[in-house]
Amino acid sequence: MKQETKGRPSEARSRLLGTATRIFYAEGIHSVGIDRIVAEAKVTRATLYRHFPGKEDLVLAYLGEVAQAERAQVEDAVKRGSGAAGALRALSESIAQGIRSPGFRGCAFLNAAAEYSDPDHPIRKAVIAHRQWFLDTVAELLARVGEAPAEPAARHFVMLRDGAMAAGCLFDPELVCDTFLRGVDGLVKAHTSPGDPGPAPA
Repeated sequence: MKQETKGRPSEARSRLLGTATRIFYAEGIHSVGIDRIVAEAKVTRATLYRHFPGKEDLVLAYLGEVAQAERAQVEDAVKRGSGAAGALRALSESIAQGIRSPGFRGCAFLNAAAEYSDPDHPIRKAVIAHRQWFLDTVAELLARVGEAPAEPAARHFVMLRDGAMAAGCLFDPELVCDTFLRGVDGLVKAHTSPGDPGPAPA
């Protein structure tokens, strides 16, 4: 096996993961077999199993890639936003941008949860762990916006996000995003403490 150096994965592993990420998201997890991934990644089955002992390991790595991208999305929003309210606004705009993008097929984690219903399955647990991180992160931002309890508002934000992600691949994404962004504006405004201007108008 080609050894990974300086903390960077081998070319074969990166190609396998990139191929699996693209196909799993576009077509679903259960419908895609190992032979398809091996063929499109142009590697042997032996190479795949050296990097990923089973399909479950590959799926977990795929979700890990998506989780890393979403964490980077939040970090970027926090940097771009003016204060916590601005960060929430920037995050919602980033989510809307994803919904408008070509090939959008909803939330990768919600899609995976629909395919793995067993609460004890490692993939289901990975989904729950990531969603808990997202909820906690939004709650932390909302706690800095207003004095009201943040968790109910954070759950509201996550539900708005989930609804937009589900509707965005079924209906006009522009209308879905407009509804989502208006909902977030109203939520943040209702949660904003006196003296906090909240997010800037779009």
